[in-house]
Amino acid sequence: MSAPTESQSVRVVDRAGAVALVAGILASLQALEAVMGRESDHVRRGRLREGLAETEHKTALSAAYLQGLEAAKANAIALSRFAPEGIESLKAAHRRFTVIVETNQMVLATARTVSESLVKTLAEEMNRARTPTIYGRPSHAPSPYGRGGGGYSQPLILSRSL
Repeated sequence: MSAPTESQSVRVVDRAGAVALVAGILASLQALEAVMGRESDHVRRGRLREGLAETEHKTALSAAYLQGLEAAKANAIALSRFAPEGIESLKAAHRRFTVIVETNQMVLATARTVSESLVKTLAEEMNRARTPTIYGRPSHAPSPYGRGGGGYSQPLILSRSL
């Protein structure tokens, strides 16, 4: 069954149509689960570029899944009549998918926290290395330009090609 577009709506009128609708939704959900699993694995291993490489594909699969859910909502009565077991399998698959999404969100949040921590630590180390110490205490030389703080506002340069 082809994915419905905005100009085309799915109308279930028999058991074959109901089974095809459920199968299409489950197929897009399984493909989305696979993409999210690969993304999580790559990010866990620190391969952010590979992890984020399938963003467009993930977006397309998400859209197809949401369109399938809208079609299922629009045909809820027909699905319950022609394929009640399909509704139960959709509910079970959605519960599984919810766990996968939560895991993916935790992995991405952890990666973000780690990267922010690394940048913050790097900036602190760079500033600490630029601050001279006299008798174990931080000391700041007077600025020849009449500005106080001499050396606090040094630029931080990062390489985006890592």
